Amino acid sequence: MIHVHLSTPPATEDLAILQSQLHSDVQLTIGDLPNPAQFEILVNGRPTPQELSASPHLHTVIIPWAGVPDVTAQRLHESPHIQLHNLHHNAPIVAEGMLMLLLGVARLAVPFDRALRQGDWRPRYQKPAPAQLLAGKTAVILGYGAIGQRLAQLCHALGMIVHATRRSISSPMTENGIVIHPAETLHNLLPQANALLICLPHTPETDGLLGAAELALLPPRAILVNAGRAAIVNEAALYEALASGQLHGAGLDVWYNYPQDEAARERTFPGERPFHQLDNVLLSPHRTGLVAETEPLRLAALAELLNAAAEGNPLPNAIDLTRGY
Repeated sequence: MIHVHLSTPPATEDLAILQSQLHSDVQLTIGDLPNPAQFEILVNGRPTPQELSASPHLHTVIIPWAGVPDVTAQRLHESPHIQLHNLHHNAPIVAEGMLMLLLGVARLAVPFDRALRQGDWRPRYQKPAPAQLLAGKTAVILGYGAIGQRLAQLCHALGMIVHATRRSISSPMTENGIVIHPAETLHNLLPQANALLICLPHTPETDGLLGAAELALLPPRAILVNAGRAAIVNEAALYEALASGQLHGAGLDVWYNYPQDEAARERTFPGERPFHQLDNVLLSPHRTGLVAETEPLRLAALAELLNAAAEGNPLPNAIDLTRGY
């Protein structure tokens, strides 16, 4: 028997879905800390110091989504005996969302749609045609984790030549038709990137990774898609590259400015620069990971980790706090 505590009570229907998939040896407590606290696994994306110290048997924290909040990383650094894991249920969802952004930008789907809604057919007769074919072009994927691997196969299926970067290798390798390079070779890859697709986490190493100098290395009419974190790309440099036409366009799901409260959700622009005024930017409100199937997939992924623990097997998706992911 393994005792698992869920800090946040799920909706009744979600709890039923989760419980239906759990091993019989998983004992759940939910909500307020039990007294006495004897749990071995804590499911909480942002555990408090009290929760981390409540049970003498706690050895694992599971973040019930992808990513690692900064506050969680800081607190777990102070508790090195506790292992940290997260979920990768969102990989196919985000990969499809990034493909949508890539295709939408390449084919100017939004400006063409906007024009025709006004009865304007002139885009049909533009010469040379402004839209791009992706087949035969080169995609460079920054970050070859769960999302990057899924996205690589989607791009490969379109007929693109796909390269990717991975921090954990020291020399190039090929895997399922994808050429994977050490992360430090980024500057050699950028001149080949007709499409630059960012799947990286935000860490001290990736903060500001792409600035004006890096964007200038991209070939003319390159497309940038970011579903990692906005801070990986310098905001001013990205805006200038888009406004000047240096880049064909960008599909952005992560941003430099977010609403600070519920009232602000109706009127908060996503950056200090006016990206919303550019026709070559496809804006997405940090939703590529949210579809009708997200929650069932998340619950199934959580059950998979808890069942592995109940069966005495190693848990997947371990977080290396020294790397930040």
